[in-house]
Amino acid sequence: MKKENGKIILTGAIIGIAAVILVMLGNPKNMGFCIACFIRDITGSLKLHSAEKLQYARPEIFAIIFGSFIVAKIKGEFKTTGGSSPILRFILGFFIMVGALVFLGCPLRLVLRLGGGDGKAIFALIGFIGGIYAGSKFLGQGFSLGRTYKIENYGSYSFIAVLVFLTILSAFNLIGKPDLIAHAPFITSFLFAIVVGVMAQRTRFCMVGGYRDIFLFKDFKLFLGTLSLFIVVLIGNIVTGQFSFSITLSNAVWYFLSMGLVGFAAALAGGCPLRQLVLAGEGNTDSMITILGMIFGAAISHNFAIASSPTTVNTNGKIAVIVGLVLITIIAVLITNQKKNELKKLGL
Repeated sequence: MKKENGKIILTGAIIGIAAVILVMLGNPKNMGFCIACFIRDITGSLKLHSAEKLQYARPEIFAIIFGSFIVAKIKGEFKTTGGSSPILRFILGFFIMVGALVFLGCPLRLVLRLGGGDGKAIFALIGFIGGIYAGSKFLGQGFSLGRTYKIENYGSYSFIAVLVFLTILSAFNLIGKPDLIAHAPFITSFLFAIVVGVMAQRTRFCMVGGYRDIFLFKDFKLFLGTLSLFIVVLIGNIVTGQFSFSITLSNAVWYFLSMGLVGFAAALAGGCPLRQLVLAGEGNTDSMITILGMIFGAAISHNFAIASSPTTVNTNGKIAVIVGLVLITIIAVLITNQKKNELKKLGL
């Protein structure tokens, strides 16, 4: 148990170190390692939205998946699975991204913003934990997207092949507009993210899973990774002079609700955005579908003024968050009741 705890603490620390260093080398402040932001930028690089300053095929996403893929193959843990409610997973991925772009950050960036002194992120953290708690209650009552099945490897290998192609294009600046965007050097970003992918695969690191396991099993192991991440980022920002505390109540309600949406949807989907990338690297096509949902969510959010600006939460974003919370609640209630009825018929 001590060994496992040590590994998860080390993983959180490595992610924190990577985030601080990548900010120093060019990534935007308090965004050093944000999965939602990176996917949004990749979406832009493919011209799926028109925000010029958000069009860069960031190598971190590709490298996390590669890292997971490589170590899963070495350890004999790579296997292609899928078939667990792909449409619902796409919808959950879509709303994970919608909530993240209203707050302007995934669960990782939430912790990075807290570690950088952004007091407004406290409201988002409360909402995020509340959303996971709601999802955990449904999981405890029998919510399930269904079992996965082992399928042919062609789909997973095709996914990896596409990532290799996009990585090559990105390395030679052939997609997106990297000259307009703050970013760390390609190779440095790629190498850091490879390590994160490897460590996250070995430890099952998950920002959502940490709280979910506390609520369902009173197990704090995964949460130690989140705590380690925060401490390292806080110390790193103080040492490098990047820490600056500020807090206002503006948009507090919407930060609370938007990250509540992220926590709720991610709990039902089986993991945070980082965890979905790692699972995709292991051959999980359901997680690949969730990632595609996130890409679609990024495109819709920027094409229809759902995404926030650094100071303003747009009306469309507020509407999208409310719709997401209502829709996912309905889905959770219907599926949970269906599972309960199935158990009753079996006399369980």
